[in-house]
Amino acid sequence: MSAPALKLSQVERHYRQGDTRLDILCGADVALWPGEAVALVGPSGAGKSTLLHVAGLLEKPDSGEIFIEGTKTAYMSDDARTALRRMTIGFVYQFHHLLPEFSAEENVILPQLIRGLGRGEAQRRAGELLDYLGLLPRRTHRPAELSGGEQQRVAIARAVANAPRILLADEPTGNLDPHTAEHVFDAMMALVRATRLGALVATHNMDLAARMDRRVTLRDGKVVELS
Repeated sequence: MSAPALKLSQVERHYRQGDTRLDILCGADVALWPGEAVALVGPSGAGKSTLLHVAGLLEKPDSGEIFIEGTKTAYMSDDARTALRRMTIGFVYQFHHLLPEFSAEENVILPQLIRGLGRGEAQRRAGELLDYLGLLPRRTHRPAELSGGEQQRVAIARAVANAPRILLADEPTGNLDPHTAEHVFDAMMALVRATRLGALVATHNMDLAARMDRRVTLRDGKVVELS
């Protein structure tokens, strides 16, 4: 059997607040398989964003290990972690964070150019992704000219532009009305299934969480499976 796309093993993450130590992750274990969508649910302040930041190699754990497709990453250099993150992990946040001066298509092209793809190939791939997400007629529009749902679908296209193996999403529909949230969620799930991404999605929307393959939460700093 192939390795998980992402695996956290006995991950600890603590913060200092004055003289107090805040224990956020305390031996957290979770595995994410290719083509699987896992909902990460729980109240604000439970540590969901910290878990995503550690899983996405944006923060180093205090102890434990993060495996990306079987590769240990906890003690990699910062440059090696950045290179691996750029190649294998896509991020979607509650706010789209699109570059306002660039069109939808250019926002999807840019991460590919940073990776080293030629402009022609990057433009072709951007067009395919935007077409898949129903946005090709809007490709020349800047973010301010797009609806909230369109902006978030462009953000999803940008996140997967470099064909990552893992998608980490932090409240990706949190700023959207229920109908638009449904549309964005369906588009994201279609991409997960089509490309066999492993997706870990933090959400407060229990209806959407119930439609993913598994649901997990954080209790006392540990990842707990929900039935």
